[in-house]
Amino acid sequence: MITKTIVVKNSSGIHARPATLIVKEIGKFQSDILFIKDGHEVNAKSIMGIMAMAAKKGEEIEVKVDGSDEKEALKAVIDLFESNFGEE
Repeated sequence: MITKTIVVKNSSGIHARPATLIVKEIGKFQSDILFIKDGHEVNAKSIMGIMAMAAKKGEEIEVKVDGSDEKEALKAVIDLFESNFGEE
């Protein structure tokens, strides 16, 4: 299992479009992926869970990945956040 804290950088935070991109991208991986914000864990493969986090710009999300392809899955998540989900 690996964990990393990432920061939401895009100005509009995690809304429907970024949540859809996250679910679509990490659905390709076998690993279990959790997002943890303010002590609440959500399955990162659940669009409703991600949207319920209501993560805003500047907020931190801990990403916890466990599985056979965890390194690749974590890299995919980081790349999405670093790209600002193609919004900026």
